[in-house]
Amino acid sequence: MQSPTSAPRATGRPRSAAADTAILAATREALVELGWSKLTLGDVATRAGVAKTTLYRRWAGKNALVVDAVAALFDELELPDRGSLAADVEGVVLQFAALLDRPETKTALMALIAESTTDNALRARIRSSIVDRQKRLVLEGRARAQGRGELPTESDPEAAARTADLIFDVIAGAVVHRALVSAELVDAEWAQGFTKLLLNGLTASATA
Repeated sequence: MQSPTSAPRATGRPRSAAADTAILAATREALVELGWSKLTLGDVATRAGVAKTTLYRRWAGKNALVVDAVAALFDELELPDRGSLAADVEGVVLQFAALLDRPETKTALMALIAESTTDNALRARIRSSIVDRQKRLVLEGRARAQGRGELPTESDPEAAARTADLIFDVIAGAVVHRALVSAELVDAEWAQGFTKLLLNGLTASATA
């Protein structure tokens, strides 16, 4: 399936997955070294060892390219099966925090967030290519927990979708704020406390 952020594919020679991987890696490398304002498609092409026209055949511009470069990093996330809902949540929180701690993730994501505050089209790309794709982790985790009998099933699909969105927002928002905004450590102790609060709620946490 073609990425929603990519330019329409030209006819002719098949697209090279190796070239795409090199281009996205070069984009992240350039962001770390140069920052958003100085990053150019020409520099990315040079770093990746491809022609500049190769980039323009795949991506409409810098925004789309950087979104795909970040999305590729987030696609590395996997939901661990650690035997219980609480352990699974703790595992994915720690994995997410480790990803955010990588310089290329931190720099690229913060640059995208900053640019998207004045660019609605970029915000939509971020939502479709990163946020919506990563909601798969919530859906997978919830289905697994329901299979174990740890969570009830929801018969209303719309209500279930709203719940999944809320779960994603709470987990992603808390970890991003802790790691990138507050610049505080996300370790096993924090992940355990956060998960306890998430699963039990404020009242249960206060009386435990």
